[in-house]
Amino acid sequence: MPEHPLHCLFSPDRPRPTFEWTRHQQRDVLVIDHPRCQAVFSRQGGQLLHFQPTGELPWLWCAAQWPHVGAIRGGVPVCWPWYGRHPSEDLWPTHGWARLLDWELLSSEQDEAGVSLTWQLRLCDWQVELRARLSSTMELVLTTEHQDSETCQLSHALLAYWRISHVSKIALSGLENVEGYDHMNRSACRQTGALKVHGGCQRVYPGMAEVQVQDADWQRALCIDTSDGDDTVVWHPGSRPLVGVTGREARGFVCVEAASGCNEGLSLAPGEQAQLRLQAHRLS
Repeated sequence: MPEHPLHCLFSPDRPRPTFEWTRHQQRDVLVIDHPRCQAVFSRQGGQLLHFQPTGELPWLWCAAQWPHVGAIRGGVPVCWPWYGRHPSEDLWPTHGWARLLDWELLSSEQDEAGVSLTWQLRLCDWQVELRARLSSTMELVLTTEHQDSETCQLSHALLAYWRISHVSKIALSGLENVEGYDHMNRSACRQTGALKVHGGCQRVYPGMAEVQVQDADWQRALCIDTSDGDDTVVWHPGSRPLVGVTGREARGFVCVEAASGCNEGLSLAPGEQAQLRLQAHRLS
């Protein structure tokens, strides 16, 4: 089993709990070492890059090499204020500005049960906050407030890369008999049995609450709750190459994402808020 690429940031001699800023691959990262869990956030994107409850294998996958500039692939990127390609501006970045900009850490607290953090990003007439609660479980809550005088459109996602033994050996349950849309085949789909994703997958399932990532080789099942989102997105590139990611690395993740506004976008009136939540806990 390859070591997680961010394990080099942790030392057994460090006292716990620890919140410590450091530099890694030309980015400012916050290293969190608590008796209940370890985690790493990047200031760029307010992005949770690594999460590992004590005594367990890491839950999140992260690429070993990061680009000198641009988005970091891995962890839980915040896709905001649009998800995917911008509907009208072809030259604007895929998945929005949030994962490319530095966020402000408003607060970081710890208690016996775990750690809590709040990140904030202001962009024009938008304000977005990401609240994280990490212990033996993981919870991320993304809250957007629209402060313009006109109604605007929003789409957003918490695009989680879950670390697995091998993409050919896992199965996703909880999607049985659910009607979704298969973007690879450009057609509607209905899931029969557990979903296998090793041949590549890009599917959107509306109104889902929980998906279980069953990983027999690691004797682990993670329950992923996306109930605050309109859609649950399952993605893996299959054999398609990813820039900066080796084929061996790509076999070690599957994306199960919480998303809203994927199709027509959410319409936010002045002062209105939109919220997205991603939760995960271990079943076995």
